[in-house]
Amino acid sequence: MMNLGNMVRGVANDTFAQSLLQFWEYDEGTLVLWRASSNFVYAFEHNTIPYFLRLSFDQDNSIEQIKAELEFMQYLQSNGFSTVSPIPSVNSKLIETLKTEEGMYIAVVFNAANGINLDEDTITEKQMEEWGKSLASLHSLSKTFEPLCARRKSWLDSLQFMERVFKKHPGEELALQELSEMTNWLQSLSIDKDVFGLIHYDFQLDNLFFEEDKVPHFNVIDFDDAVYHWYALDLVTALDDFIADDNPRSKLLIYSFLDGYRSKMVLENDVVDQFPQFQRYANLYKYARLLKSLDYGEIHDTPRWFDELKVKLVRVADKLRNKFQK
Repeated sequence: MMNLGNMVRGVANDTFAQSLLQFWEYDEGTLVLWRASSNFVYAFEHNTIPYFLRLSFDQDNSIEQIKAELEFMQYLQSNGFSTVSPIPSVNSKLIETLKTEEGMYIAVVFNAANGINLDEDTITEKQMEEWGKSLASLHSLSKTFEPLCARRKSWLDSLQFMERVFKKHPGEELALQELSEMTNWLQSLSIDKDVFGLIHYDFQLDNLFFEEDKVPHFNVIDFDDAVYHWYALDLVTALDDFIADDNPRSKLLIYSFLDGYRSKMVLENDVVDQFPQFQRYANLYKYARLLKSLDYGEIHDTPRWFDELKVKLVRVADKLRNKFQK
């Protein structure tokens, strides 16, 4: 989630998106905002074919980190993993930039993913199994990935980020204590290639498009959270909604997911036993990102959607904070 102040300014005006779109070929009048979360994503068409323009602020992401993201995606695709491709601009560049008074915008264009988003309420056991296989395939390839240029950030960078956020906000002693406990625990874990590598970190259904082909599979998008971490964290964050929904159906679907994962990657029982701890870490990191997003300063004449979103985010942050007291 980006800073809410940046979101308000970005949603209110697509001038910067229109300016950056000029670096690619496109059909006039087709640009429309598709998603605003950790960045802005616009849909557009070229020769009636759909594409997506993603804009990031340099204060939220760096060109080096985006280069590392794209290299990982291209590596995965070259090894048979189904993901979208970055599209070169008319200047034959994968990344274009635009300097403004607010900072620098960084733009990348991707082709659209084939397939459909599945819903957690209607997903089948077989589809859960395919989902698990897809994540295992990513992790299997991650084990042999060696970047040629910049490296993505690691768990150590994430810990430092959380510490900066919590120390900036008075009264976050419980969060700092939780961070200390998580740091000590993570430092005790093995970083062997069988359990640790570059993960997606947002392998949830809204970033996956299912194709019911001769060989059913998922097409994966949104690698901008990729980080060097333990593979178990990717499983926990992927299954977050199912883990939170403690009912027999959710448990059965989780088992199907893990069965699919185990068909391609070794997953020892002691790693599964670590899932609750990784869930604690994921909640803490989510809390830190929410605090940073809500630290937006002063905004005048906020739109209605902003007020509703703020209430929702504050409610989620309060729920996460309460977990630190248990």
